[in-house]
Order: sequence, then structure tokens, then C-alpha cells
Amino acid sequence: MKFLSFGSRTYIMGILNITPDSFSGDGLLNTGDLLQTARRQALEFVSAGADILDIGGESTRPGAQPVSMDEEMSRVLPVIEMLAGLELDVILSVDTYKSEVAEAALRAGAHWINDVWGLRADPRMAEVAARFKTGLILMHNRSKPSNAQLQERLGGRYVGMEYDNLIEDIRRELMESVHLARQGGVADEQIILDPGIGFGKTVEQNLEILRRLDEFKQLGFPLLLGVSRKSFIGYTLNLPPDQRLEGTLAACVIGIQRGADILRVHDVQPIVRAARMADAILR
Repeated sequence: MKFLSFGSRTYIMGILNITPDSFSGDGLLNTGDLLQTARRQALEFVSAGADILDIGGESTRPGAQPVSMDEEMSRVLPVIEMLAGLELDVILSVDTYKSEVAEAALRAGAHWINDVWGLRADPRMAEVAARFKTGLILMHNRSKPSNAQLQERLGGRYVGMEYDNLIEDIRRELMESVHLARQGGVADEQIILDPGIGFGKTVEQNLEILRRLDEFKQLGFPLLLGVSRKSFIGYTLNLPPDQRLEGTLAACVIGIQRGADILRVHDVQPIVRAARMADAILR
């Protein structure tokens, strides 16, 4: 497993969406020569200071259609193989909740698994992570299509999501995912937690999670935060995805202050600069 020295600084994960329908408008599928486009974006991200590249082949935006395992593999595996061949000094992460896709990606050169369902969609994922001794990101997710509301300009958001106690419920469900990982043979040092901003939470709930992020840090695992261009920013500022950089920067800096170890972002260069400045002040 490729390890990072958590606590020393904030790490930046650049997003490579190998999809035609990303909510943020940055999907690389159908952009001509996919491998060339992905290579160019990856090299730009690395040059700007990215530590991790997260490669995903299925959109997780509210209302997105699932893709088959074969389709997902055909999207991500050539990109991972190409990036692995470049021997970049970064971690390659595969964004998938399907164990077969994860295993194929690890064989193709990926180092980490980013599971947006926290092992709940495919129980075999833990066994794959344990066997490959890979980093494993476990995200909290209560997404339900019935609670997704779409607005043309601002995109999708979740409404009417009910929690007994928002922070405690998420903490408990994250630890249930940790339990599944441990049962499958995953060591604690492989695990990273993500509270799942935007996944089955309302705008107000997302703001509260960010405000109280340090309460997830108390669980004892490194923390990944994914706020980049998300709808809670758009609905707060009344701005479409391509105008959410300033809101993303604010959310990322607050996240660093509250204990985030990794920021998963679309706009790598400005967020690397903001994170380095925040680190200089806070660390």
C-alpha cells in the first residue's frame, strides 16, 4: 500500500471523471481521444501539485443512471493502465463500488479504492482491499433517487433526508463500514473515512457536516473531504457548477481547519495554493 504521512499537511486528490454526464461538466468521455485527454489532465494536475488521482467511470450525481460493470471497466482500465505506465509520483485511486472493477483496476496499476457506498453495495470489496493491501476510502452514503430534486441551472440536490441525529448517525454508519472492512481482513491503517458531503444530505445538512467535521476526526481515521463544485455550494450561492470555485475554496479551507487530511477536487491548482497557505497558518 502507498502510505501518506497524515497530519503533516493536506493532500490533494484530483478528479478524473471518465464519464459523459458528470454534474460538474468535466466528464472526459466523448471528448475525442480519451487517453490523450486524460493524460493531459493528469499531467496538469500533477504539475499543479496533486498527490492522488481519482479515476471514476460512473457518475454519482443525483439522478445519474448506473452503468454496467463491463462498461465501467472499459472506461477506467485503459486510463489507469496508461497513467500507471507514466510512473508518476502520485497515488492512483479507482472510484468504484464494484469489487470486480476494483480488482481489475488494482491489477492495472491502481493503488487505492474509493468506495462511495462504504462496502454496503458489494461486501466482497473488503476482501479485495485486504488481499491487495490497498488504501480504502469508506464514504457515508444515504442517496435515494426518490429524494433527488433536479433543477436545470443548479443541478441535483437531496431534499427531505431525515436523520435522528445527523452527526451521530453518520459517525455510527461510518463505523459500521469500518466493521465490515475489519471483518474482511482490512487493517485499520488502510482505512480513510469520508462523511459523504452531498450524498443523501440536504443543503443545510451538508453545511452542518462541514461545520462539525472535527467530530468525524475523533473516530481515529484520516479524513477525506469532497466538497468541490457540489450542489450545496451552488444552492447557497445560487451559482451553476462552473462558477463554484470561490465557494469550494471557502469550504476546503474550513475543512482543513476542522481536520480534513485529503481534499477531493476538480480545480487542483487554486486549491493546492489555498491548502498550502492554510497549512502554513494552521500546522
